Amino acid sequence: MPIRLAALAIAGALYISAQQPSQEKLAPYYPTPESIVKRMLDLGGLKAGEKMFDLGSGDGRIVIMAAQKYGADATGVELDNDLWRQSTEKIRKLGLKQARIIHGDILEQDYSSADLITVYLLPVSNDRVRPILEKQLKKGARIVAHDFEFSDWTPAKIVDIDDDGEGRSHRLFLYVR
Repeated sequence: MPIRLAALAIAGALYISAQQPSQEKLAPYYPTPESIVKRMLDLGGLKAGEKMFDLGSGDGRIVIMAAQKYGADATGVELDNDLWRQSTEKIRKLGLKQARIIHGDILEQDYSSADLITVYLLPVSNDRVRPILEKQLKKGARIVAHDFEFSDWTPAKIVDIDDDGEGRSHRLFLYVR
């Protein structure tokens, strides 16, 4: 598979931000292409009425698609005030009652109701959230990680996407608790 240049380019910035205390961002904002959002939700097997969380939800695109196109009860968690405000406003304008963005730290949330979790964080950040997910997630909950896997977990499936339509390659990891 070709080197994922976009992933490598953000790796340094992600590593630095992941070393900070929990109130710091665990990843810079790097939007996931819409084609990859759909592939993530499909890989996670998201169904109408299921509860999903996107950790570090940025502009809310995963939450919005999950609610709009899949009929899920979708929640994003975003620390950045501007991104939280932007995504919350977009959800309000779309009238999505089953979508919301929590303005807060992903390390301080309750994910026990989740059927699906989506993440786009560096491995070091995934390692920080992993114990929380291990403790809170119910049996059968699914996690889809974009580009960076969780150490000590064995993926149920790995999907390589050679071209997202914008010339970038991606790797998705599906985990089932």
